[in-house]
Amino acid sequence: MADAEDGANNQPAGYIPAKVWAWDKENGGQFANINRPVSGATHEKELPVGQHPFQLYSLGTPNGQKVTIMLEELLAAGYADAEYDAWLINIGKGDQFGSGFVAINPNSKIPAMMDHSTNPPTRLFESGSMLVYLGEKFGAFYPTEHYKRAETMNWLMWQMGSAPFVGGGFGHFYAYAPFKMEYPINRYAMETKRQLHVLDTNLANREYVIGDEYTIADIAIYTWYGAIMSSAYNAQEFLSVHEYKHVKRWMDLLEARPGVQRGRIVNRSFGDVQLAERHSASDIDAVLNAKS
Repeated sequence: MADAEDGANNQPAGYIPAKVWAWDKENGGQFANINRPVSGATHEKELPVGQHPFQLYSLGTPNGQKVTIMLEELLAAGYADAEYDAWLINIGKGDQFGSGFVAINPNSKIPAMMDHSTNPPTRLFESGSMLVYLGEKFGAFYPTEHYKRAETMNWLMWQMGSAPFVGGGFGHFYAYAPFKMEYPINRYAMETKRQLHVLDTNLANREYVIGDEYTIADIAIYTWYGAIMSSAYNAQEFLSVHEYKHVKRWMDLLEARPGVQRGRIVNRSFGDVQLAERHSASDIDAVLNAKS
């Protein structure tokens, strides 16, 4: 391409990609201080361990909320063995690069979890993997019937594959990049709206994502697309989210569930309602009672 060769119309003006990429530690953007091109621990730090079977190390972002909502839904359904401690991982300070965290998740992304009810304990990373693990372990919110399970996995994998375009794509360039660039914002806004239309079309004839049953697919999709519909990146007017009426109806349905209400505030260190750590049901109760 001519533009790529002479750089006249590139951003910034005159920019031409080098033959070999080199890491610029001062590359700008909100997360420049923690992003790097290599994996592994940067410092020694053991993780705390509480008294419950599940030890979650996380932050109340969409990916973290998937797991806390699932755990709270299990507890609400009477599965007492789903009790958990949720410890805050401050990604802005690089907690995810501590040796204890990396031992659980070599990818240094939240959430990470240990199941101490097994011997030896089972490590878990990737939020979708945790949802499947918990669904299978407790036999809840993960259908056993052939077609329903396949459809649940279809939509769970859709979310896992699609959300990076929303967060790392649209969210990054619209809200976090060091300056506004029309091309990537337009590119990822178009993709985000396309995904919302996919979801809206599916929900036009279904109460929940797979039909008449609430599953881990709803939990996974809600945390990302519910956020886009309501508050994420302050982009709701820009994306015209009012167009997706079926998504809004489904959001309201989920947000009426106590498990969703409780799970989405765990490990939150930002916003109006915060709960940095959760070690018992009373921790959540105190926050919700204070809000009301």
